[in-house]
Amino acid sequence: MKSLSAAGAEQIRLDKFLSDYLPDLSRTQIKKIIQEGLVQVNQANAKPSLKLEGTESITYHIPKLDSAVTHIEPESIPLDILYEDEAIVAINKQPGLTVHPGVGKPNGTLVNGLANHFNTLSNVNGALRPGIVHRLDENTSGVILVAKTNKVHTALASQFESRSIQKEYFGITWGVWKDTVGTIDGAIKRKRSDPTTYEIESSGRAAQTRYKVINQGPYISAVSFFPKTGRTHQIRVHSASINHPIIGDGKYGGGANRAKGFIPEVTNSLRQIINTLGRHALHAKQITFDHPLTQLTTTIEAPIPKDISSIQVEKMHG
Repeated sequence: MKSLSAAGAEQIRLDKFLSDYLPDLSRTQIKKIIQEGLVQVNQANAKPSLKLEGTESITYHIPKLDSAVTHIEPESIPLDILYEDEAIVAINKQPGLTVHPGVGKPNGTLVNGLANHFNTLSNVNGALRPGIVHRLDENTSGVILVAKTNKVHTALASQFESRSIQKEYFGITWGVWKDTVGTIDGAIKRKRSDPTTYEIESSGRAAQTRYKVINQGPYISAVSFFPKTGRTHQIRVHSASINHPIIGDGKYGGGANRAKGFIPEVTNSLRQIINTLGRHALHAKQITFDHPLTQLTTTIEAPIPKDISSIQVEKMHG
């Protein structure tokens, strides 16, 4: 963490003050790191709109951002297009495909593939994220919406912000769930010790996920998740927080190490599932939204891929 004094910044917004102090970062990037709890004013989290008094001590941490990438190179990356019209494209993103370039991943992303397939996409989120309204984790498969125009992008972004868009994910989790339906309510923030990881923390951003258990075996379960909010890693963090991490999710305690302690046959079966999968077992199955042009309620579904659907939770036995 780095520190600076707010001396001379009387009645200046925190995000404005930091964007002047850190000219290499955009105002949007500044706002994001504040919202993610990477900026403290007098050792407390603050909002971007906070008006400074000029006496505060500010500490901040800047994670590696996307500034290393300066342009998008079109690449011939296969895209599974679920739906397309003049306003939007819905892609069934394959696991292992990062949504947009960043530090350590300058190309080979969904955005590079989009640039190769489509002549015009929205640029509301900048030239480095054409069409991208929301995102999925690299190893989460499933449906993702892409906007062709700025007007459509803004309309969809508004629905995400108001939480009127309905999303359904399908996952395989560890353990037998005591309650087969319920809601996980826990604010999420980025870990200060590891900025690539998130955790439940009361000072974080509000997050809520409904769940419904579809099928259970003695060791693993198939679960539908319905996130009300869209925080980074939300389902993974929430499910892990109640001791049901997603199968294969080593970052949040769902990796092969969790297979220890069972009888050998069970341990071997669980490890084989994880090794064969090669990712965490989470899929964005369905999204429902109001189409920005027709105003009709529209649902797009991405079939559950075979690597997840082939896991037979009820047949796991020792």
